Amino acid sequence: MTTALVTGAGRGIGRAVALRLAQSGLAVGVTDLDGATAAKVAAEIAAAGGRATGVAADVTQPETLRAAVATIEAALGPIGVLVNNAGWDQFHLFVETDPAFWDRVIAVNYRGVLASTHAVVGGMIARRQGRIVSIASDAGRVGSTGEAVYSGCKAAVIGFSKALAREVARHGITVNAVAPGVTDTQLLHDVMQGERGARILEGVKRTIPLARLGTPEDVAGAVAYLVSDAAAYVTGQVLSVSGGLTMVG
Repeated sequence: MTTALVTGAGRGIGRAVALRLAQSGLAVGVTDLDGATAAKVAAEIAAAGGRATGVAADVTQPETLRAAVATIEAALGPIGVLVNNAGWDQFHLFVETDPAFWDRVIAVNYRGVLASTHAVVGGMIARRQGRIVSIASDAGRVGSTGEAVYSGCKAAVIGFSKALAREVARHGITVNAVAPGVTDTQLLHDVMQGERGARILEGVKRTIPLARLGTPEDVAGAVAYLVSDAAAYVTGQVLSVSGGLTMVG
């Protein structure tokens, strides 16, 4: 049984991805900054007949990631699938932000992807197989008002994924990104809190061709495809899950 590591999997998109991969037959290492939520999701998987372990891990601290990888592999076996999902943001116009805010957004959304990937890709290379999927954002493809730093980080994740895909293809590893549009998660509501955020969110809803917000399960389906055998010849790609909000070639 292949083992998957999903970061930031205690709620929202990460939780949906962890549950979907378990349903697909993978053992799942569930990590989250909040160890209690990671354990809860792992328990949900186990209750449904799957194999999982929940571990607290901070993607901004590479040493905790390596410890989490060791714990997960000891319990479930070598990690063959990585889903970089952990993320964080707040809604601010760029002129309102400061370097401390930039550093936190970059640490979680970009450096966290680098650290998580670095913690597992060596093992994948040694075993000559693996799947890496990073949750980017359509904000990284087309920009998003009030999320300039976040958009930059997600664009960086896309560029990193494409470059890494070229480096590791010869080792039988695929690397792709999923770019959600506006997805109904607690993070979205946290980011869009306040009158200005609410106005923007209502405006966005009206422009989505499929006439609804995305769900975590919509994104999980895309991830499940990219880590499956059906996507064995897909690498270096960005799959938008946006209800048609963005249609960029």
